[in-house]
Amino acid sequence: MLKNHLTRRAFAAMGCTLMLGAALAGCSSDTTAAQGSTQADSGSAEPAAESVELQIFAANSLEKAMPEVEALYTEQTGVTFADTQYKGSGDLVEQMRGGAPVDILITASAGTMDDAVEGELVDESTRQDMFVNDLVIVRGEGSDVQINSLEDVANVDGSIAIGEPGAVPAGKYANQSLASVGLYTNAEGEGGEYAPEIADKVSLADKVGTAAQYVSTGDCTIGFVYTSDVYRYDGIEVAYTCPDDSHKPIVYPGAVSSTSENAEAAADFLEFCMTDEDALAIWAEYGFELA
Repeated sequence: MLKNHLTRRAFAAMGCTLMLGAALAGCSSDTTAAQGSTQADSGSAEPAAESVELQIFAANSLEKAMPEVEALYTEQTGVTFADTQYKGSGDLVEQMRGGAPVDILITASAGTMDDAVEGELVDESTRQDMFVNDLVIVRGEGSDVQINSLEDVANVDGSIAIGEPGAVPAGKYANQSLASVGLYTNAEGEGGEYAPEIADKVSLADKVGTAAQYVSTGDCTIGFVYTSDVYRYDGIEVAYTCPDDSHKPIVYPGAVSSTSENAEAAADFLEFCMTDEDALAIWAEYGFELA
């Protein structure tokens, strides 16, 4: 009887052991299934979007306004910007020819953008005229120099700051204006000579901003710059606004680089520049008008 009783107890214990094992196996199976489900869900989830950083090459005269517009765009979209390059438009195009990685090019003349299109450096379908500007002659703030006409430039006692026309559109516009009154020999604004009255007075600058600085520091008596440059530099004021018909229209075209790896994001930013009310207010604050 004892033997039978022990056998029954052993059998019962074995049954409990089997039941416990099955329960544990079931639990393990559920856990494995749950893990598998989680992994499957994880695998099907959309990957996190990579952050976009845009590289912009912009005409030197945009140096003050553009960073504020970029900061506004970053705040709204998360898109960031590399170290934006501000130089003479011709220099920017040459850097692109040399293989510099660029997403957006904004120049200060149609001619330099034409060069970029002809060199297949930008996507022509994305090209748009963004801003217009005025060409002005500036003097030091408080200066008694009087400029009432372009002809008066010949009578200035001191140096005249002009952007190097091969790289600085403002310099080419300045020469066109001087040519309209016989003080430069090429109506296109490049490749000519200054009249004897001013030839020894001209100081060429590598950027339009440099021309403005020459005047603000007193190194030059007057300088040819854009209206927007008066907002960028202290110590200068407008002495004279060159007539519109004395030079070609001052237009700032923008376009997406043909080699951009962020072409869609670049096009979106250009659209933002032209349509967002806060961005438009920034451009206006620095003297830029929409084209």
